[in-house]
Amino acid sequence: MVAPSFDEIRRAPKALLHDHLDGGLRPATILDLAAEIGHELPAATPEGLGEWFVAAADSGSLERYLETFAHTVAVMQTADALHRVARECALDLAADGVVYAEVRFAPEQHLEAGLTLPQVVEAVLDGFRAGSAEAAAQGRPIRVGTLLTAMRHAARSMEIAELSIRYRDSGVVGFDIAGAEAGFPPTRHLDAFEYLQRENSHFTIHAGEAFGLPSIWQALQWCGADRLGHGVRIVDDIAADAEGRNSLGRLAAYVRDKRIPLELCPSSNVQTGAAPSIREHPIGLLRDLRFRVTVNTDNRLMSGTSMSREMALLVEAFGYGWAELQWFTVNAMKSAFIPFDERLALINDVIKPAYAKLA
Repeated sequence: MVAPSFDEIRRAPKALLHDHLDGGLRPATILDLAAEIGHELPAATPEGLGEWFVAAADSGSLERYLETFAHTVAVMQTADALHRVARECALDLAADGVVYAEVRFAPEQHLEAGLTLPQVVEAVLDGFRAGSAEAAAQGRPIRVGTLLTAMRHAARSMEIAELSIRYRDSGVVGFDIAGAEAGFPPTRHLDAFEYLQRENSHFTIHAGEAFGLPSIWQALQWCGADRLGHGVRIVDDIAADAEGRNSLGRLAAYVRDKRIPLELCPSSNVQTGAAPSIREHPIGLLRDLRFRVTVNTDNRLMSGTSMSREMALLVEAFGYGWAELQWFTVNAMKSAFIPFDERLALINDVIKPAYAKLA
């Protein structure tokens, strides 16, 4: 079997469920926006700034990783800036062959210049619409859904949850909580999750990245998450015997049996210390055990990555071919927060025909 090349992977349709808007800015855009507001940056060229973000994020610590967002969030405080970043995000993902993406951001982090929460959401949604229209005109159609994120250390989750319902017919497809896991369990936001369930809405929870099985258990059994943001530490509930046979604990078996999607982000997981390397990333084991595994970018700027690069890294590390790449892609579309018939149309009319030609 000839391994798929990077260029071939780039042309293949891909689906992305876990991507942060404030983690995917173009370095040149950060420089432009920072100059407009007088924000000091650690580098003066797009190349130097891009390298700085990757180096600063490559610390093995989730807390240090999150510190890099001070610069991106700082330049995303006006409607024009938010519109530009969202538009460019849609264009960049489409250029990478992504046909469906769910991009998340925390509206509460973009209020320093006087915007209201609705104004923040509307600027981003308008930007995604503009970028998607441009991409379609270029022959690279993409559907972008938005997830509204609440910060787990703050106390605005109910407000953000209500905002996600207000805009769910305008491009918002779900809700999320993010931020440092340790000390900030998802049960702190139980009222928001119960509200979303009553509203028949979808939500994912960052869990099982920097913190272990208790975080995953709470996200699922207390909060009712539809998906796990990362969830990589579920491997802590899988044990191998002397013959190498794997045994699943009660929680791991529940996650697999219920087909709960894992939003795995290989490069990011290595950067934050959730996995030792790409070659040793639990995605290989979890895929072999047929968990509902999806491949994601998390923060394209901080990881210096793209969906094509993440898939190419897995091809190199695990010897995957087109069958596995299609499996990851279909898993993501099955797990998307859009209506079933729309998911099915992308799988049957776009993804499978394209991979059939590549295989």
